[in-house]
Amino acid sequence: MSFILFSIDPDLLPNQLGGKARSLYDLQYSATGEFPIPDWFVVSPEAFTAGQGVALTEAVRAELGGAIARLCPQGELVAVRSSAVEEDGATLSFAGQLESYLFVPPEQVGDRIVQVWQSATSDRLLAYRREHGLAEPPPPPAVLVQRMVSAEMAGVAFSANPITHQRGVAVVSAVRGVGETLVSGESDADTWTVNRDGEILSAQPQDPANPVLTPAQVRDIAQLARRAERHFACPQDIEWAIAQGRLYLLQSRPITTLRGQPDPDSRLVIWDNSNIAESYGGITTPLTFSFARRAYEAVYREFCRMMGVSEGAIAQQDSTFRCLLGLVQGRIYYNLLNWYRVLALLPGFQVNRRFMEQMMGVKEELPADVLATLQQATAQDKIRDSLRLAKTLLGLVKNYLTLPDQIRRFYTRLDAALSLPAASLDTRSAEELVAHYYDLERQLLTRWDAPLVNDFFAMIFYGVLRRLTAAWCGDAAGTLQNDLISGEGGMVSAEPARRIQQMAHTAVQSPALVELLQRGSLWDIRTKLSAFPAFQAQYEDYLAKFGDRCLEELKLESPTLQDDPLMLLRSVGSLAAVRGQASGGMEGGMEPIAPVPQPSLRHRAEAQVQQSLRAAPLRRLLFNWVLQNARARVRDRENLRFERTRVFGRVRRIAVELGRRFYAEGWLDDPRDVFYLELEELLGKLDGTATCHDLKGLVHVRRAEFDRYRELPPPGDRLQLPTPQPAGSPMPQNASTLQGLGCCPGRVRAPVQVITDPKTAVLKPGSILVAERTDPGWIMLFPAAAGVLVERGSLLSHAAIVAREMGIPAIVSIPGVTTALQTGDWVEMDGSTGTILRVSTVEASQEGAGVC
Repeated sequence: MSFILFSIDPDLLPNQLGGKARSLYDLQYSATGEFPIPDWFVVSPEAFTAGQGVALTEAVRAELGGAIARLCPQGELVAVRSSAVEEDGATLSFAGQLESYLFVPPEQVGDRIVQVWQSATSDRLLAYRREHGLAEPPPPPAVLVQRMVSAEMAGVAFSANPITHQRGVAVVSAVRGVGETLVSGESDADTWTVNRDGEILSAQPQDPANPVLTPAQVRDIAQLARRAERHFACPQDIEWAIAQGRLYLLQSRPITTLRGQPDPDSRLVIWDNSNIAESYGGITTPLTFSFARRAYEAVYREFCRMMGVSEGAIAQQDSTFRCLLGLVQGRIYYNLLNWYRVLALLPGFQVNRRFMEQMMGVKEELPADVLATLQQATAQDKIRDSLRLAKTLLGLVKNYLTLPDQIRRFYTRLDAALSLPAASLDTRSAEELVAHYYDLERQLLTRWDAPLVNDFFAMIFYGVLRRLTAAWCGDAAGTLQNDLISGEGGMVSAEPARRIQQMAHTAVQSPALVELLQRGSLWDIRTKLSAFPAFQAQYEDYLAKFGDRCLEELKLESPTLQDDPLMLLRSVGSLAAVRGQASGGMEGGMEPIAPVPQPSLRHRAEAQVQQSLRAAPLRRLLFNWVLQNARARVRDRENLRFERTRVFGRVRRIAVELGRRFYAEGWLDDPRDVFYLELEELLGKLDGTATCHDLKGLVHVRRAEFDRYRELPPPGDRLQLPTPQPAGSPMPQNASTLQGLGCCPGRVRAPVQVITDPKTAVLKPGSILVAERTDPGWIMLFPAAAGVLVERGSLLSHAAIVAREMGIPAIVSIPGVTTALQTGDWVEMDGSTGTILRVSTVEASQEGAGVC
């Protein structure tokens, strides 16, 4: 058995070489070749075992003598270095942990090899292994014996900057003589940075009059480091030397400090979920994300066309439209810069950017230097943009005049697309289900015209109304416009709450039914419900219309009320129980009084406007026109969002049925595994366009990944790459006053109930509901709420609109409210000013609770 392995041996086994020697072997036999590496051989780990690590056996010494004579026929000096299996890896370098010896004469090589072996069991190395969780005892190292280069200058070079993490900047450090003095810290080095084009960006010589290297040598060394990087496909840290004018590569290893670090020179990306968390909060499965990404792309391409953007301009931003959404640790975020790029396409952006940002719902404007990189506007650009804006305004007038007809046609098209009864989907083949999906996509998802136009006008008229109430009516608090648009009626979003109240009113007539709704299992309730025909009719009517509504209803994986109506039944039972009590109290004998809807709220706001504009008839006329349109557009916005729920509900049913078909074919282990496939994979399996047919394997990998995401804390509302920004600081838990955005007036003093999982929660009637976010699925908790406090949201979010419609005091956009308040805390909230004041138990008991 041979203990000596030469780099040129044809029967050499790379796994016997260890870290350093394996890298040299790979470089020496690379496809590009011609790496200037001094000759070398390796003493294999088996030699260590044969000699017990204490001395070389006679057989090893004999073979070693022949190898040295072959490597150094003239008695040349060598370097003796460790080459452990774990050394110079992608994650750990073991730098300085094992001994190395330079300028070793041939007769001392054997002793130095033994000393390298012994360093593998030193206290220092064992402590290093324990620190990094490595097994003990360590495996014996191979030992690299390399012909010594009598360097005139030497050093290290990094193909990427290990300090700044710039992948495009190489760093070259040099000293006179051998590089060991640099590595050991005995000598200070001259240092240069070099970009990919070979331009020297900086030079820091110790002696500016006599630098160690010439610019040409600096560029050659940087190029050598980059050649090593290209070969290994990851940034490299190399040692080099120059002797007699020739550049040598002594060793190469990965730069272990770069992994997970963003490149500051890479393209800036800002991920923001502050405006999308209401629709897609928390972990979202691959099927939902891929469907949403596809829908957003189609819808906003169509929106730009409707706003007069040319096809050429849309085509130039193809990648922008495809990347409006991103998935970060399983959570959906907006690619904020791409949203700005879409905004920049719209006529009028250059001359009225700030107004359009507000209208499009952009929460925070970007720094000026970032905006400057999106689109540089010259005077000519602004003139052209103004001309395009004038042309587009004509189109907007046309859209405004025809919007009622557009909405009617949209409803007609929607009803036609959904004419196939949902109940019949379970009898359709997989191919028919896919065809139905493509039909929905063709008729609706790529032609979402009326909702888009209505949304645009809703934002415009609401924004203008807000400005007019401040400028003409002296509304310093900024809440008058909310009062004016409340109580419009005809809003489908508020209908579920009213129906829940009606069901509770019916249920209270039968104590047995109330008990059943509060404590019975779903099976019990379903089997006994026929005994209460009046309630059963109301319940079935509710499911027929709102059965697709659920918590996180835009997530395809979310179970609907049709799947699990227990949350609805429990909410009705809880509300009915409170109504049926002749008397009852909260803890401490205090019973909060939930505020009743205030029918005069809207009238008082209208009276205030009339009083402010009584001497300005033209202003009053214009104001009333804006108000009328704002009310209509906000109402239609909520109603059209309900139609979106119907479409998403149909796509959900298609996905569920396809999951069942795939399970029946043995392609999935469980029907609900379908949600871990991307839409293209799901459709492609039947279209014949899928690139991977091992769906079980895909699901297994993705489930494991998304399970890890569920264990991680949320990444934050805004993430900036390549320089990650920390999430906003949560509100201190002992803060006495919290501030949010008032969206429905009314002052209430009551205990709060923080709800994180509404699926199993029952809101105690008279409590103030506190949540991170809400969506239409939370509406079942609203009838019992004395007030609503939401961490996220805007004045046009679902929670704000429904609370106004129901007359429930509400505040949204309260940073950290779910951590600042705990269930049972008493607060006094003011839905006009957005202020929440903690109230001590003593104050609450003295002053009572209810409407202030």
